[in-house]
Parts: sequence; C-alpha cells; structure tokens
Amino acid sequence: MKEYQTITEISGPLVFAEVDEPIGYDEIVEIETPQGETKRGQVLESSEGLVAIQVFEGTTGIDRNASVRFLGETLKMPVTEDLLGRVLDGSGQPIDGGPEIVPDERRDIVGAAINPYSREYPEEFIQTGVSAIDGMNTLVRGQKLPIFSASGLPHNNLALQIARQATVPEDEDSGEESEFAVVFGAMGITQEEANEFMEDFERTGALERSVVFTNLADDPAVERTVTPRLALTTAEYLAFDKDYHVLVILTDMTNYCEALREIGAAREEVPGRRGYPGYMYTDLAQLYERAGRIEGREGSVTQIPILTMPGDDDTHPIPDLTGYITEGQIYIDRDLNSQGIRPPINPLPSLSRLMDDGIGEGLTREDHADVSDQMYAAYAEGEDLRDLVNIVGREALSERDNKYLDFAERFEAEFVNQGFDTDRSIEDTLDIGWDLLSMLPKSELNRIDEELIEDYYEEDAESVEAEA
Repeated sequence: MKEYQTITEISGPLVFAEVDEPIGYDEIVEIETPQGETKRGQVLESSEGLVAIQVFEGTTGIDRNASVRFLGETLKMPVTEDLLGRVLDGSGQPIDGGPEIVPDERRDIVGAAINPYSREYPEEFIQTGVSAIDGMNTLVRGQKLPIFSASGLPHNNLALQIARQATVPEDEDSGEESEFAVVFGAMGITQEEANEFMEDFERTGALERSVVFTNLADDPAVERTVTPRLALTTAEYLAFDKDYHVLVILTDMTNYCEALREIGAAREEVPGRRGYPGYMYTDLAQLYERAGRIEGREGSVTQIPILTMPGDDDTHPIPDLTGYITEGQIYIDRDLNSQGIRPPINPLPSLSRLMDDGIGEGLTREDHADVSDQMYAAYAEGEDLRDLVNIVGREALSERDNKYLDFAERFEAEFVNQGFDTDRSIEDTLDIGWDLLSMLPKSELNRIDEELIEDYYEEDAESVEAEA
C-alpha cells in the first residue's frame, strides 16, 4: 500500500496528486482528511508523476494536507445469492439495517465482455404483464429494451410495475418455472422517489426476489458512474453462476450521463455534442452490452434502461446513442398521459427488434404476431384519420373510416390503458386484441391468417355493429 501527502489540486469531484511510481488505471484509493474522515476514490487518469482521482463521496473536507493511499486493486463488488432482498446504496454498501454481506467472492465491476461466439441468440419470452409491451413490443430474455420518457411522466411507476410483475414461462421440457430475479439500480433519484420505490417493493413482496441499489440526487455525481456497474456485476453473478433469469432496471440513465459530463468538465476534456464527452457512446455500450445469454448457461441478463429525454427531444445525444446500441425502445407519451391513459405507452414509435423471435406458436400463442401487426396497422390508420377529422369533421368520413376512429379510441382505453396495478397474462392481452379487431370487418384483417380469423374472430361483434 502506497501513501502520499502530495495533493496539488482539487477540482469538483477530482483530486490531483503527485506520485513517484506508476499507478494503475481504475485503482482504488483511500483519502484520509485532516479531520480523520476516510473517503474512497478511483484513479481516473494516470500519467508520469501525476494521477487524477475521482472521489465517490465528494471532495468536501479534503485539502492539501490529506493523505492518499493507493490500494493496488480495482473496485470490486461482493457477490452472493444472499444479496436478494437487500437494499444497497450507490456504492454497494447495505443501507437496509440488515447484517453485513458475507460474499462468496468479490468481482471486478467492469466485468468481462461476452464473447460473440459464445452468445446465445435471445428468443425466449418475458411476460411483463403490461399489454402495450407484451402484445406490441415484446421483451425477450437477453434483450436490452430501453424506455424513453420525459420529465413529469410516470416512468417510475411503469418500472415498479414491471419489477413486481415480470415472469418467465415454465420450461417446456422440464415443466419447472425458472428462477427469476430483479436488479434495480436507481441513479440520481430524490429521497421522495426512493421512499416510493421501497414502499412499493416492500408492500408487494417484490423485494424478496430483488437487489436494489439507490444513488440519491444529493449523493456525489461520481458515485452514479459506479452504481450501474455494481448492479450489472450482481446480475451477471446471479445469471451465469446461479442460473437466474435476471431483469436489470436502470433509472435514470440521463442522470448517469450528466455525471459523465460533470466529470469531463472537471477534467477539462474537449466536449462532444451538447457538452457530453465524446466517449459517451462507448461508455453506454459498455453497460448495455452486458445484457445477453451465454451458451451452456441457464441464466440470462435482460436490461430495461430508463431515460428521460431532455426537452422531450429524441434526437438528444442520450436517447440517440441509446437507440443505436439497444434493440428498440418503449415510448412514454405525454399526450396519452394527459388523457389519463396508464401506462401512457405509445406503440407507434415504440419498437422491439427481437419481438418476432420471442413470440409465436410454442412461445406465447400462434396468433400473437398477426394480432400485433394488425392492431399496429389499424391504430396507425386511426391516428391518421384523427388529423383528417380536425379538418373536415367526422361526418364527412365514410363508415369504414369511422370504424377505424372507434378502434383507435377503444385501443387506447382498453388495450393500452390498464392501470399500474393490473397484471395481464399474454392470453388476456391477445383476447382483448381480438375483441378490438372484431370491430373491423373481416375484409380489413389483411395481416392475419384466415385460419386464425376462423378460430378467434368474434362474429357477434360484427353483427352488433351492423345492426347498430
């Protein structure tokens, strides 16, 4: 252990110190203040004779008389199956009043990239209980599917709903239900939000199968860069060592990126788009690409990162880069939210690129893909007709067009809108879909196989419409 009293500069969350021997990148540092307080940090940059240290707990109280100790190892996460049911702070320390963590081992939080040759293609369904996701933008094990939201929208409520409802179907061969766990990483949230999260986890019993990391808004920004890595290291251990199917929910990635920008400004780096570091794409990819499946391993890591788009702008660097890396996105819509639709998910700009591989006969239901395609097309046409109604009035539209307008209204009110406490099975979701599609004449169902129409189309609905 090397110790120095050679601090030359303190800038924001960074401490610069002179050294007389090589120091490793990412090496863990302890800084002892003159008041006897010990703070942890990490080597951010190492050059000949000088190192830059980012301090997790903030630099308050540190001056040039502080002692700097280099521990000779990188930051590690103590992992064990006993972490399930525990609540930790953003740096991995227990804050739930429970016993100290006795780890099975300590793992480097940077993790190891999954060898592309060893990756197993994601094609197994995860049921979230939310119709707009399960029915229209299905989540698949090993996928990374972000939620694009904005300030003031109920993305946290949706995150909690998914955390407590998400399940994986029984294994077809063994008939046994797979072990399922949730790793929840919150970055830069308020104390009020943290209380809401914990109350919901405890009230619903979801905490028993979850590991929760909470970095609060008044915690140091530097800690936010560590929190998702701790969460993902825990998820990888549970998935690939203990055979769990793990769903990782990270909120809010915007706060994480703001922390990157703050650190970059303190280091006086040349900024990229809108002041964010030029390496932000690489940094985000290092997090998102830790989702996946490995051949020969039972478990999987699935990610749902949540980000708030500044100014509702989906061309902002954070959602823009996230969209390049991930396999789709779920859009939270401000207009639907103002209409009281819960959850306010807009299926039209939403997308799950792996959906087709995770649905269909033997996975969910044989009619899933056709119903999804037909509802998407019908809702899109209803949305276009709404614009036309504003110009010519509804009376000028044909009977066919009016049916599509009615479909769009019922689709939002009955399919998308289900509340944050309703858990729908995929069968319930598709049954509602068929009920809505039966509003339309059979001749309009041009994306559905005729045999499926014979099996599921509700003739009574068409005759009632005709009589009316």
